[in-house]
Amino acid sequence: MILLPTTFLFRDGSEEKRLKMVAGAYYIPKGTSCFRGIGDDAHFICEERQTIGVADGVGGWGIMGIDPGEYARQLMANSLEAILMEPDGKVDLGRVLNQAYSNTKVKGASTACILTLIDNCLHVANLGDSGFLLIRKDEIYKSEIQEHYFNCPFQLGQEADTPDLAEIFPVDVKSGDMLIVGTDGLFDNMFERQIRDTARLGAEVGLNPEQVAWAVAEHAYHKSMKKKVYTPFMKAAKNSGRVFSGGKPDDITVMVAYIVDA
Repeated sequence: MILLPTTFLFRDGSEEKRLKMVAGAYYIPKGTSCFRGIGDDAHFICEERQTIGVADGVGGWGIMGIDPGEYARQLMANSLEAILMEPDGKVDLGRVLNQAYSNTKVKGASTACILTLIDNCLHVANLGDSGFLLIRKDEIYKSEIQEHYFNCPFQLGQEADTPDLAEIFPVDVKSGDMLIVGTDGLFDNMFERQIRDTARLGAEVGLNPEQVAWAVAEHAYHKSMKKKVYTPFMKAAKNSGRVFSGGKPDDITVMVAYIVDA
């Protein structure tokens, strides 16, 4: 994994052409949820404003009879509404996240990761353990996880964390880059290089972003169901002094965006 300063990623000094994101998504809900109809994750793709986002509802609310996914769905719906109210050519993600948080009144909590492409620069707002990879050939940039302690990520909610804790930063991109955005159901079950290799293989054989998202999500799902496989969650558990073996069943959302010339 290559970690570079968030204000200077992969800049090569060449003349810039206008870029755009072409995005697709695939979602596999966790089969054991009490609220199985539509799962705990939510996402949106706004081609018009070149913005995508994902949220992961905190499953613990299900113990109290509250649908964990409802907060995530409303947060993403309110984020999209706020984005469409932004001035043309500009999306202030801090303002968007604050407005979406203020307008989400249901009980619950969720992570949030929103990315927008403006003037050939990717802008990111991320809170919790959802996140993204930026892939350029063999190189990988991964967003950082925010958590209070092991398996307890930062989470937006009226009784949880607030938008001011979100990391908001720019990332330089260029044509040919690929973004993989996902919830922890992806990142807990696949290492960065596994995600990169699966996604890159799909892109090389001509799959569109939604098809690549399906391939990555299916790979993560199959790993999540295995008891004898080494996973990032297993590694993190061991590093925190806990014992865990195999994959971690969870809702899995994968979004893939190709950065291409407009």
